[in-house]
Amino acid sequence: MKKVWLSKAFTFVVSMLILSFVTFYVARLAPGDPLQAFYGDRVEQMSSAEHEAAIRRLGLDAPIYVQYQRWIGNLLQGDCGISYKYKEPANQVIGAFLGNTLILGGIAYALVFILALLLALCCAYYEGSWIDFLFCKLGTVAYYLPPFWLGLILILIFNVNLHWLPGSGAYDPGMASDIVNRLEHMVLPLVVMIVSHVWYYAYMIRNKLLDEVRQEYVLLAKAKGLGRWEILLRHCLRNVAPTIVSIMAVSVNHILGGTYVVEVVFAYPGLGNLSIESAKYHDYNLLMLIVLLTGAFVILSGIAAQTVNEIIDPRMKVERGV
Repeated sequence: MKKVWLSKAFTFVVSMLILSFVTFYVARLAPGDPLQAFYGDRVEQMSSAEHEAAIRRLGLDAPIYVQYQRWIGNLLQGDCGISYKYKEPANQVIGAFLGNTLILGGIAYALVFILALLLALCCAYYEGSWIDFLFCKLGTVAYYLPPFWLGLILILIFNVNLHWLPGSGAYDPGMASDIVNRLEHMVLPLVVMIVSHVWYYAYMIRNKLLDEVRQEYVLLAKAKGLGRWEILLRHCLRNVAPTIVSIMAVSVNHILGGTYVVEVVFAYPGLGNLSIESAKYHDYNLLMLIVLLTGAFVILSGIAAQTVNEIIDPRMKVERGV
């Protein structure tokens, strides 16, 4: 067991190092001037000597590999660097946005899988009927709708025309502690998240359930007088549980990426908007921290899913050992 956990920890550390290395290099090779974020329009009034001094002050004069060594050394000591745009430590800047993303992404993640499971069970139960056909067609159309386009349409209908729901932000000014107001601001983003993702996972779970329905043990259960709902819930769903857990793990990066897109469309103050700003203004330290947090969350979710799968189905542990 110790070797297993050491192997997972080693995989996590190596993955994070590779992610940080690639992101660090790509961000600094991108065209643009990071001094613009730190000094603003004053950069245009700087002389050549002042410009070089500013670059040295931010530590951007050294070769990229030297900058990476400095950055990783400071990170190991708990120093994430300063945000060029906000003039504050990067970890403090992220702290103000992280909670909003976790709330929106967490609620969307839970709703997507609850609805996906219910849709999959309904389609499997009514296989070949008009209900199954209708869900399949509507789900396929909804899946291929661009999230940004759908978000703009919802804003135009429910915010601009009907004035029913807010179209931007996480809450109204001075209403940060009002739960109802926060929920109202999350309605439209959640609708976009659910419509964009739910059928993809419902369709995969539906197909796995239908594969189980065609197994021989299902015929035996029917011969014993068990109903279709009982067979689906007590037998088929239990057998596809490891597959569902794997799908949930894979979906973390999809739903998290979808959350970032939705945040930009609805001007929602989360990591998605912050990552766009940090990339736009070449705010290297802030961008690195956002990428590492996102990568760590995705990698850890995959490791957790693998562990849960091994608990549910011990055969996976044996196969891995072989």
